[in-house]
Amino acid sequence: MICTPKVRHFGRCIFLMSKKGQKYNRYSAEFKTAVILDMREHHMGYRETARKYELVRQSETAAATMVQRWERIYLEEGAEGLMKERRGRANSVDVIRKGRPPKLDKRTEEDLIAENQRLRMEIEYLKKLSALVLAEERENGKKR
Repeated sequence: MICTPKVRHFGRCIFLMSKKGQKYNRYSAEFKTAVILDMREHHMGYRETARKYELVRQSETAAATMVQRWERIYLEEGAEGLMKERRGRANSVDVIRKGRPPKLDKRTEEDLIAENQRLRMEIEYLKKLSALVLAEERENGKKR
């Protein structure tokens, strides 16, 4: 398959690439709210709503997905949720941090290591004790 700069093929899927310097429309929160309320009031689908408000981007499906996202945000967070800027990477303040947990201070780490060693020794002791008790019970069972 030959891939032009505007179209990328991946298996059966075709991805339309944006042109360099292409500007996308930015819609106000009031417009988004009006679109969602109108859609829900008139029981329209996502594609139908996108066509009515001429939200067609690269494809009708992309516009319908955009309307669906607006509706989800509206239902979860209300009209205020549509006012938030949601572009780019999320701040670590808003989202729970992923990846490695932060390092513990030296004292806490030493305490945890000591507790782990004590618990391992306790487990070894209990294993040996249960082996001795079991051996003694077998010995007493043979004598009777």
